[in-house]
Amino acid sequence: MFSGIVERTAELVAIRTDRQNKDFIFRADFTSELKIDQSIAHNGVCLTVVEIEGNTYTVTAMKETLDKSNLGLLKVGDLVNLERSMKPDALLDGHIVQGHVDQTACCTAKEDADGSWYFTFEYEPRGGGLCTVEKGSVAVNGVSLTVCDSTPTSFRVAIIPYTFEHTNFCRIEVGSVVNLEFDIVGKYIARLMQQYIK
Repeated sequence: MFSGIVERTAELVAIRTDRQNKDFIFRADFTSELKIDQSIAHNGVCLTVVEIEGNTYTVTAMKETLDKSNLGLLKVGDLVNLERSMKPDALLDGHIVQGHVDQTACCTAKEDADGSWYFTFEYEPRGGGLCTVEKGSVAVNGVSLTVCDSTPTSFRVAIIPYTFEHTNFCRIEVGSVVNLEFDIVGKYIARLMQQYIK
């Protein structure tokens, strides 16, 4: 489990293709602290460390993950948001994030808010509780954020300078594709309503 509080970004230094899988090799300043089989969220996608060499480590994404997230669009040199899994005694500074991306969204607007920024994202509605609510939580590329201006197909988030500078929001522009994980509590409530309220 994760909290949506990004620890740092890592640079993608190489990609290997193995049939329908892709191995991503990242350079991170905490590589010496990692171990094989450790779970790390990459742009909000929970992936397992499979290899460590020097200051780089490797994770593997299968076709399902590549199809449902923006990882398949990554290029060497891209920055990815990283968060190691929470410890049981950790403070939940963001919200409950599973590392299971629901779908992608496209940035349709980026507005300067005199020191901060507003980003608007649009996504294809798919039902099953995959929606946002005003002042609710959503994870965008693994970053826990508060929703504003929620509609059935879009939402806006406010990004403060610290988040802009310490995540890959600094590289998101209009047209960029991001990963979304909707609030798990909202997804369960919506599913229950679909099953029992007719």
